[in-house]
Amino acid sequence: MFYDPAKTYDDNFDNGPFAVSDSDQPYANIQPPKYKFLDRPINLPFGIAAGALLNSNYVKYAFDRGFDVLVYKTQRSVVFPCNPFPNIVYVDVDGDLTLEKAAQPLVGHTTTTKPITQLSITNSFAVPSRGPDYWIDDLKTAVSYAGPGQILIASVVGTIQPGFLPDDYYNDFAATAAMAASAGPAAIEVNLSCPNVATEGVICYTYDAVVQICQRVHTAVDNIPIIIKIGYFTPDQQNLLQDIIRGTAPYITGVAAINTISAAIVDQNGDQALPGPNRLRSGVCGASIKWAGLDMVRRLKDIRSALNLDFKIIGVGGVMTPADYYQYLAAGADLVQCCTGAMYNPHLAAEIKQS
Repeated sequence: MFYDPAKTYDDNFDNGPFAVSDSDQPYANIQPPKYKFLDRPINLPFGIAAGALLNSNYVKYAFDRGFDVLVYKTQRSVVFPCNPFPNIVYVDVDGDLTLEKAAQPLVGHTTTTKPITQLSITNSFAVPSRGPDYWIDDLKTAVSYAGPGQILIASVVGTIQPGFLPDDYYNDFAATAAMAASAGPAAIEVNLSCPNVATEGVICYTYDAVVQICQRVHTAVDNIPIIIKIGYFTPDQQNLLQDIIRGTAPYITGVAAINTISAAIVDQNGDQALPGPNRLRSGVCGASIKWAGLDMVRRLKDIRSALNLDFKIIGVGGVMTPADYYQYLAAGADLVQCCTGAMYNPHLAAEIKQS
């Protein structure tokens, strides 16, 4: 994989991406773009979600391998540290990680022999950022790496700081989005769904907060399209999901779902697998959460039709093979993104194009 879980986050950031094998070579698009996303020509409605692309070196690596719609890793308005190492462990999941299974502890391992079609991991980074003094210029460089039929989206999140009231927190989303917009990305993704930050938590289930954030970001970035990244909503939360889509519709252009499914991760002795406070639970991604991503795409499509709206649906979660990509398109996704799948198979986009 091009992110090496045996190395620290800083080592990966400074020295990666790492070639998967000697055959890890760029892919050349030879056909003119024949699709569109956000009114921009793209080669294929497929790419990599926020998380795996740590900086412009990773973005260039992914563009060069045929991933056409990329999301630069979620950034903050301040310097923010990474959670302690390790940050990725392999998780034992038999089949789908249903909500019932996620309610029980899952066993994590530092190695695995599972094939990619059965591979699930948990990642616990805490949305680290080297701060805008670094990432604004690096984001500009990353934008410049997009070739014909390729676009880059910038992901942002708000940061709770000492003395912050809710208004300050919402305004920080907007301020960070404005910084990102200055670098020239095709769109801004507002990350409302990261489960791995104890102080901020997952905000996408709080109606008033989501609408306030989207309204302020919309004002801050002028005419740049806005995408919201949300987590899995249970069927019992369908009305809440519909209300959030209705409330944010004046401000957003797209909805990306899902992020991960949160679960307690323990070692073989039943102890917390990831060291440090507030790290018993973390987000699980990979093959076992595809069911949830597909479910959300179908339900978002139903909401879009019922409310007569025109937002784009970005399907994310468990895309490990070309067949998974086609399942998302069949479910109603306008764009499909992967993260774990690309990390372990950097040729996935090329395989889809060749199929």
